[in-house]
Amino acid sequence: MLAVNYTTLRDNMKSCMDKVTDDYETMIVTRKNNKNVVIISEETYNNMMENIYVMGNKANYDWLMESKAQLEKGNFSSHELTEEDDHE
Repeated sequence: MLAVNYTTLRDNMKSCMDKVTDDYETMIVTRKNNKNVVIISEETYNNMMENIYVMGNKANYDWLMESKAQLEKGNFSSHELTEEDDHE
């Protein structure tokens, strides 16, 4: 996590945004009176929203936790994927 003040962000906007998007960094912009903001990439934001949605539904959460437990116990199987010709 990076922290910059407002002036540094303003003077270096492109490089700060590139660090957030290219290096998957989270950036805190410090401001007076502790009114800080956080900058994250759109990709990070979308991942967070998807996780909140999936984990916010108890049935989804329970299903994921059961699947995780099965995987950790070695209760899974592997299959070869085959590609079939498209016959129209």
